[in-house]
Amino acid sequence: MGTTARDTTTTETVATTDPGTSTTAAGVTTISEPEQYRVARMTMVDFQVENRGISDPLVLEAMRSVPRHEFVPEDQVADAYADHPLAIGHGQTISQPYMVAVMSAALQAQPGDRVLEIGTGSGYQAAILTAMGLDVYTVEIIPELATAAAARLARLGYAVTARDSDGYSGWEEHAPFDAIIVTAAPDHVPQPLLDQLAPGGRMVIPIGPSGDVQTLWAFTKDATGDITAENLGLVRFVPLTRD
Repeated sequence: MGTTARDTTTTETVATTDPGTSTTAAGVTTISEPEQYRVARMTMVDFQVENRGISDPLVLEAMRSVPRHEFVPEDQVADAYADHPLAIGHGQTISQPYMVAVMSAALQAQPGDRVLEIGTGSGYQAAILTAMGLDVYTVEIIPELATAAAARLARLGYAVTARDSDGYSGWEEHAPFDAIIVTAAPDHVPQPLLDQLAPGGRMVIPIGPSGDVQTLWAFTKDATGDITAENLGLVRFVPLTRD
């Protein structure tokens, strides 16, 4: 906290339709792809996500539509739909597909909700949220990842507002948020994130020590500003870094 957001990488992308593309109901442009990737993605959702209890139709449809292989390094494309996280450089990872589904469903967000993501990474989680019909703002502390993710999301047609900044501080200029999702683990709940959560809003965040198991929590703010916490189970995330 206490740092100045570096707005030079703030990007708004607009979905457009070009030859070889189509547009989903959420307004997201999809790019033609080899059949092998589509089959792998359907299999991923069927066996890794839906078969393990995720039933939110917004999440399932989004994960069936977003090309995960576009969000991993070229040398890991063959493993893009595997049931584990993948390294994306700078000590960061793209989360296991099942964990993306768990966290996306736990937000309990509805189309049109304003959502803040802390930890853009490769942009995959932001793409999922956008495909769910959400108004997505995303923050990444590593400039190289932020720039690459913003370009990738724009190229694929996902309308996301992004910047590189310290995630502990959230994004006050666009608060309050109906939902907040944190994709790296701090050792405590950043107070600015709770402050930026709208009444009735929900934040999903892993909390715990670096290099060990953490607990995934869902915090809900009621109309009076009181917070209730729900334990969603044990997880393992990279640490949430700060300036």
